[in-house]
Amino acid sequence: MTMPMNDAHWALTEKEKQTLRLIVRGHDAKSTARSLGLSVHTINERLRDARRKMAVSSSREAARLLLQVEGGAVVAPIPDLLGDEGIGEDAARAAADQGAAPIDGVGRAFRQPRIIIGVLVMTLALALLALTALPQIASAPATTPSASDAATDAAVVDMARQWLALVDEGRWDDSYRMTGTAFRKLNTAQVWATTSEKVRVPLGAMISRTVASHEFLPAPPHGYEVVKFRTRFANKAETVETVTLAREDGVWRVVGVMIG
Repeated sequence: MTMPMNDAHWALTEKEKQTLRLIVRGHDAKSTARSLGLSVHTINERLRDARRKMAVSSSREAARLLLQVEGGAVVAPIPDLLGDEGIGEDAARAAADQGAAPIDGVGRAFRQPRIIIGVLVMTLALALLALTALPQIASAPATTPSASDAATDAAVVDMARQWLALVDEGRWDDSYRMTGTAFRKLNTAQVWATTSEKVRVPLGAMISRTVASHEFLPAPPHGYEVVKFRTRFANKAETVETVTLAREDGVWRVVGVMIG
């Protein structure tokens, strides 16, 4: 018998949905607990209740079904700054088990210094990637890079560098114009500029930036390229910048960025 695709049928609580939204973005119980400021025991209880209501054996399957029901309408939270400081209308929300779960997604509360700019986990497609593509990566046979692959790698890394250079120069509007559709769905130009002013400017001038890794993540429609740099700033010791790009209309576009 096919289960009706209606989350009202499952009678999930907002806290259970809140937890599943983090799971679908690639979190496990431990990182979800850390993000919400709760115990792993509490998270496991929420997941167990959600699985029971949805009649599935896997928390990731439950998360995938919820995402499918919500039809990609779940808006990722506006990114956090340093510590527990939030941005925009989510800034006043505190992650507490007794509080009401936010309707439009889940915020993150970090206990250690960390900086995140832009899309929290890039896109809902990348969230699905955590459920479907990663097993494919693990089982895919090793292949020898071709000359075209090498050219693509160089183009992707160069694009990521160019985009970060715009951010280094405080050219928020120019950098926003080079972002992809998924990024713009979750961040307006004003949100991006405001976040960048608060997060990037205090780091000071970029001293050095070297490629740490580059990998391709297979996911519909064309996959994602993830480039990581080891970067030193005038006011911060070496940190990691992660830039995720997607191909749109024959051009590489930035769909996510993380510092820290």
